[in-house]
Parts: sequence; C-alpha cells; structure tokens
Amino acid sequence: MAEPNESFTDEEYAFLRQVRFGELPPGVRPEDQVALTETDARRDRPEPAGDPDEWALRNPG
Repeated sequence: MAEPNESFTDEEYAFLRQVRFGELPPGVRPEDQVALTETDARRDRPEPAGDPDEWALRNPG
C-alpha cells in the first residue's frame, strides 16, 4: 500500500503541535536563569559495594 504523498504547511504543523501538547509556557529570560551545580552522587552508576581491597581479592587483574 502506498504512502499518501501530502505535506502539511508550517501553520498546520503548528496547529497540530498546539493540539497535541497545549500552550507552551513562556520562555525563561536570560536574567532569570541560574547556573546549576551537581551536588548529588551520580545516578548513572551504582554505589560501590564492599571494600576495594575485598574486590581486589575477588577479582585479581
């Protein structure tokens, strides 16, 4: 079955985005922005378990 070969205009895409996602919140002004610093432990790696010396005994390299 062939795909329909029609394209939406920018206005139609804007309307579809507004219908799907609703009204966007206002943008943040540069003077209202703050720099964030990472204070929590990394969440992409698990916490180390056990003593490093124990790991060296279990996993000799």
